[in-house]
Amino acid sequence: MGLPNGSMNRKELFLRACRGEAVPRLPVWMMRQAGRYLPEYREIRAKRAFLEVCKTPELAIEISLQPYRRLGVDAIIVFSDILIPAEAMGMKLELGDAGPNLPEPVRTERDIEALRIFDAESDTRFLMEAIRGIVREVGPTVPLLGFAGAPWTLACYMVEGRTKEGFATVKALMYEKPRAFESLLMKIASATVGYLKAQIAAGAVAVQLFDTWCGELSLADYERFAMPAVREIISRVGGQVPVIYYTKASHHLLPAVARSGADVLSVDWRVDLASARKALGPRIALQGNVDPAVLFGPEEKVRTVTRETAGALGGVGHILNLGHGILQGTPVENAQLFIETGQRVEFAETTRAVTDGR
Repeated sequence: MGLPNGSMNRKELFLRACRGEAVPRLPVWMMRQAGRYLPEYREIRAKRAFLEVCKTPELAIEISLQPYRRLGVDAIIVFSDILIPAEAMGMKLELGDAGPNLPEPVRTERDIEALRIFDAESDTRFLMEAIRGIVREVGPTVPLLGFAGAPWTLACYMVEGRTKEGFATVKALMYEKPRAFESLLMKIASATVGYLKAQIAAGAVAVQLFDTWCGELSLADYERFAMPAVREIISRVGGQVPVIYYTKASHHLLPAVARSGADVLSVDWRVDLASARKALGPRIALQGNVDPAVLFGPEEKVRTVTRETAGALGGVGHILNLGHGILQGTPVENAQLFIETGQRVEFAETTRAVTDGR
């Protein structure tokens, strides 16, 4: 599959953007890009359960590659789920169309103590085999991304049992037994370090931490509870490959999030990219941040928002993405339009002026 606009390969383009460098055009991919909006994905899922797909390397490889083949995205993220480590730590896990369910949630100090630090290469070998298989398929010039859930977000599921508005149960544990809760987060962090290192060893050239629910925390609670566990992961994994840290509804946390040690901050559509760059400085690259709902709009709206977002940072330290995962029911042609439009925005070497390469 050819590379639009220039000879720089996708891996080099992506890693340069992660390092905060200028690029001739932005690398473009989408969170949740292998999913239910694609008919070829739905065809597989009609016959196989979600967790079965995650644990069957040949199926995970096929689904991971679908958006690369169909849309020409600049990065592939391995198909899996952020709750895979929760199961490997000893929890019962159910993943279905109704969403995730952990029927025996963590509620006591004894439950926390019972969680184990698993061996990623043996206990989640299926994921490492999928990563190795994808790398074999696409070769050395296409970036393959690994990922994990950040400790606070993973703890939300592990304590609540499923997604619940307000997260009262997990916050009650956090406030009533703060030391026990801190130990839970650090245990998740320790398990995640080994999990991400195994993904890197298998061939991931960057990893992303998903902290989807950190916006539920106040700044004080984020800094006390969530942030130390994130920093523990990044301090032990960072340096090997770039680490991308995704947060949602977290504008009030951005100054703290910027101290996480991440190479790239991935932000949702509520954050103005230019303002974030001005506040955070050039050291941290940014990823995002088109509202996924824009892809339900007319073609011209998709083009306009994509061009504006791509041009927001002048082609320096920016990975173009959505502000959250692509939504079920998104027209495939609009997903294609987003990718192609983003890839056609070019930046002059000397002036960094934005031009439309169509």
